[in-house]
Amino acid sequence: MTTIRAVIFDFGRVICDFDIGLFFQRAATRSAKSLRELEAVMTSSMDVARRYETGLMTSDEFFGTISRLASLHMQKDEFVKAYADIFTPIPATFDLVKRLKAHYRLGLLSNTNEWHFEYGIRPVEIFPLFDTVSLSYVVRSMKPDRGIYDDAIAKLGLPPEACAYIDDLPANVEAGRALGLHAIRYTTHEELIADLHRLGVDP
Repeated sequence: MTTIRAVIFDFGRVICDFDIGLFFQRAATRSAKSLRELEAVMTSSMDVARRYETGLMTSDEFFGTISRLASLHMQKDEFVKAYADIFTPIPATFDLVKRLKAHYRLGLLSNTNEWHFEYGIRPVEIFPLFDTVSLSYVVRSMKPDRGIYDDAIAKLGLPPEACAYIDDLPANVEAGRALGLHAIRYTTHEELIADLHRLGVDP
């Protein structure tokens, strides 16, 4: 088996947990719609979120569209704070990233948008430890589509079989495996460590 030389991390629910429901709750205080109505609007507007996460919609366009659909009465700075402040660190993963940094190249591979990146991902203390960063809104490709994986692999400058990849979603894990990555589905920290050990990665 090829020696693992890099570890690629998903962000949401691997490095930080997140709860978009927090945004709905905040938005409900600034909307004529109820919380249930807001949730229904956002669920029916997934194409808007997808366009934003693939860079096909600007942040200002996203703000305007969601404000209109949800009947929001929020200034942009208030909206950004309400929308982006949804992440909670997973301390065990923070510690793992710090330990791995000494011996492996580290990549971040995330389906995300500009505001979640700028105000939720970039500020975390371990962000500077990543050697490469592949973001869906920059690459204009979302997991499980191939383009964003190709971007991550190319930036690391390693063959896929030299990379471990950690993600919580089965479809994303399968897509990574199809490209030759040693993909691990994140369920618990203990299982993750066991899976890394099986690949010869010793944190």
